[in-house]
Amino acid sequence: MAHWNSEDVEAWEAGGKQIAKRNLIWSVIAEHVGFSIWSIWSVMVLFMPLSVYGIDAAGKFFLVAVPTLVGAILRIPYTFATAKFGGRNWTIFSALVLLIPTVLTMYFMLNPASYTTYIIVAAFAGLGGGNFASSMTNINAFYPQREKGWALGLNAGGGNIGVPVIQLIGLLVIATVGNTAPEIVCAVYLVFIALAAVGAALYMDNLDNQKTNGRSMIDVLKFSDSWWIAFLYIGTFGSFIGFSFAFGQVLQINFLAGLTDGAPATPALQAQASLQAAQIAFIGPLLGSLSRPFGGKLADRIGGGKITLYTFVAMTFSTGILVAASTWDDSTPGAASGTVMVLFVVGFIALFLLSGIGNGSVYKMIPAIFAAKSTALQGMTVDEQQHWSRKMSGALIGIAGAIGALGGVGINLVLRASYSGEAKSATTAFWVFLVFYVVCAAVTWAIYLRRTNSADADTPVAV
Repeated sequence: MAHWNSEDVEAWEAGGKQIAKRNLIWSVIAEHVGFSIWSIWSVMVLFMPLSVYGIDAAGKFFLVAVPTLVGAILRIPYTFATAKFGGRNWTIFSALVLLIPTVLTMYFMLNPASYTTYIIVAAFAGLGGGNFASSMTNINAFYPQREKGWALGLNAGGGNIGVPVIQLIGLLVIATVGNTAPEIVCAVYLVFIALAAVGAALYMDNLDNQKTNGRSMIDVLKFSDSWWIAFLYIGTFGSFIGFSFAFGQVLQINFLAGLTDGAPATPALQAQASLQAAQIAFIGPLLGSLSRPFGGKLADRIGGGKITLYTFVAMTFSTGILVAASTWDDSTPGAASGTVMVLFVVGFIALFLLSGIGNGSVYKMIPAIFAAKSTALQGMTVDEQQHWSRKMSGALIGIAGAIGALGGVGINLVLRASYSGEAKSATTAFWVFLVFYVVCAAVTWAIYLRRTNSADADTPVAV
């Protein structure tokens, strides 16, 4: 499509809105499947008893960190892929390529192999992580500034739901046939991948005026806002994806500890712990995904900076619940089956909800920042200013998405180190997370709320 201008109100109401909505729907579906495949190993580890696969808890935390890392790296090239190849074309390709990790996962879950093999296979699942950047950049170009918060939040939230959906499918498999049939989960997603690719081919469009490219990604890094936003996104999206990958395993470890009470874990008890964990694990990512659009909506009305600050303050208190629960569990063996597990679930659910809200509010800040900066550019028409703003916003969406996803790697590595320590618990990890959220809250206040002078184009603006 040539000459697309979402800011043209007359054209928008005359049919542009429906075109944007159609592309949004199928963008969400394709991104949804991408998130599911990206997080497939958070489900597969529930099907991997130590006696069969020989991978302990610390090894599993590292295993699920690998696709997070690969997905984070791929978000950089995926950001400008829609401008290079077209949003429709790239969505078709990025959906079909997910067949590779899905087939590999199915084969090696049925044929146990070395730990190195699983690391390599998990790395291919990172292909699903790149979809977010291309999808968000594409939808950013379709929607006007006044509706970006809701549209981007809906696009991202609908994609994020791919995490709890695959976990729910895993739960249904474990509940019906036990933790010995992971291939069923993979088979379901072979169908979903085909559906996403066909839908994108039939109902999405390419925009000829998308101009996000490698140069714009370099240019956007000259602004200090880009680094601050990326840092804050580590705290929101990094938390969401990191906890999404780790939540089920943390629950499984604690449920198994409560069931065995220090005795050796039998296959029956391992299966029971997997089922108990799967019954809860999907709830957190689901609520975090659903809350993301509302974070964008609240940011549209109240301001991204304020909502982000409130979110980090609340996340600090929620992590405090986890610290208290984990400390109690360390000093009270066997407590995991009672009050401590309730506190764990409450603390994690709150973090998921808040991280979803924060995801929406931080991403709303991106177009708002560059829309404000564009008005200070001299020698440009209004259309040129809007184009520059869209280009910078699209570039930063990719960069922030990539750097933010690294937070998920950090969460799993910190948990791995914590469980590998002498105490073999998550207490140390929870303290690290709490301190980090305090820092994020301080940065948000200092950069985007305390300062209100935006006369300098590189001075962070209040949003």
